[in-house]
Amino acid sequence: MGSSGSATTDDDLLLKSFFAEVSEVERDNEVIRILACFKLNPFEYLNLPFEATPEDVKKQYRKLSLLVHPDKCKHPQAKEAFGALAKAQQLLLDEQERDYILTQVNAAKEELRAKRKKQLKKDNASKIKSLVDEGKYEQQYERSEEFQKELKLKVRDILTDQEWRRRKMQMRISEEEGRLKKDEEEQKEMWKRKREHEEQWEGTREQRVSSWRDFMKAGKKGKKGETRPPKLKTEDPNKSYVQRPVKRG
Repeated sequence: MGSSGSATTDDDLLLKSFFAEVSEVERDNEVIRILACFKLNPFEYLNLPFEATPEDVKKQYRKLSLLVHPDKCKHPQAKEAFGALAKAQQLLLDEQERDYILTQVNAAKEELRAKRKKQLKKDNASKIKSLVDEGKYEQQYERSEEFQKELKLKVRDILTDQEWRRRKMQMRISEEEGRLKKDEEEQKEMWKRKREHEEQWEGTREQRVSSWRDFMKAGKKGKKGETRPPKLKTEDPNKSYVQRPVKRG
């Protein structure tokens, strides 16, 4: 426990010593570097390799955040840079977010390895050297600055593509939610109109019943007092229709 506390104290002293020597120009340059980073890659903000551990993340964040802290740095965008670092640390300490980013990094590595394999087929000398070194040649290449630059760019491409897909999916979901909401509102309006019609119909029930009764009463009175036309006699009493008179010659 004592050794751990001592180590922390030593780190604090080293940081204080470091920041005492840091010039305003260096602080400003770090702000500029942070703001120029690719927004979807938190490793870039913290200037860390993809292999960095959560402990590395915390340590690097502490160092860089003190470097660009708005109270220490006079750059007008220091606050923005400070917030970007905090967001990057949050993402890399979130297991799910970290796994997502590292999955894209591994996908980028596989693409570059496949590309490298095609190149080796054309270059016999490199191919033989690769076989003799039993994989050490490739491991050495992947640690090279050239490979790391390619990897960084490939990760950017993949993260950009994934973000674009995510946004398109989100757009479709939003459109579908909007359509469902509209359908729901139209359905509610239809039921509202139907209910209002039923209430209106029920409200005029007594009036309709009363009108019907009056109509029926008026009909009965008319039947009692009406004069019926005389029945026409027919030549054939068994027939109910009137026959035309027969001309006799």
